[in-house]
Amino acid sequence: MSTLAHPASGRRNTQRVRKWGPAAIVFGIGMALWQWVLPALGVERYLLPPLSDVLQAFWDNRSELVRGGWITFKEALGGFVLGCSLAFGFALVLARWRPLGSALMPYMIAANAVPIVAFAPITNAWFGTLSPWSKVVIAAVLCFFPVLVNTLRGLTSLRPESLELMRSYAAPQRVVFARARIPNSLPFVFSALKIASVLAMIGAVVGDYFGGSTEALGVQIVSSVSLAQYETAWAAILVASLIGIAFYAAVALAERLVVGWHPSIRAGVD
Repeated sequence: MSTLAHPASGRRNTQRVRKWGPAAIVFGIGMALWQWVLPALGVERYLLPPLSDVLQAFWDNRSELVRGGWITFKEALGGFVLGCSLAFGFALVLARWRPLGSALMPYMIAANAVPIVAFAPITNAWFGTLSPWSKVVIAAVLCFFPVLVNTLRGLTSLRPESLELMRSYAAPQRVVFARARIPNSLPFVFSALKIASVLAMIGAVVGDYFGGSTEALGVQIVSSVSLAQYETAWAAILVASLIGIAFYAAVALAERLVVGWHPSIRAGVD
């Protein structure tokens, strides 16, 4: 029996190495700089402790950090679902009635331009400082606009010949949306969802800065810095970053499963 590898499999492996090899090298260089070069250059501990100290702080406080990461992730996930769902619904409405979208877009742009730190005290006043809903709303606000804009672009960028074909069959608008506009928008939607997954984590952590559960990551970062426990603060930041990466990877995997047929996605896979 032949044990030769298929040529296509070899090409895919080579492409993966070319794609991820440079990223792995840069990551390794970055970790080496963090551990040895920056301390040698005299970077103070309160600015950036050595990587080994941060990892030790994580191990010493792993139960609190993991529990805080779970709390913050639930807040981010709630905001992600809420903000993205509302954005998709609004995009459908604005794509159906274009003049309404033109009228409302300046207001939505203005709301998106408000710094997120300005929303946090307001949501705390609405829902209570200790309520997770105040953080969920902040994460939802951050997710809303990019998903709305990308989804609306996908819904309205259908090729004219496709619309003419649907009109020639006298297809109602619900059929046009279900068979043409929504499938065409999916690559745009998932591009926005990947951005929103990261923004949701940022919103949840920033929301915790203004008060929340004492176990949440944002509160742990603030309390650790106030006690000069900088290694613990950076360990909490590291946990938040890892959760954000995992969240992004989950959305990217869903994108491949749902719209793997699209040429732009296939190009990224191949």
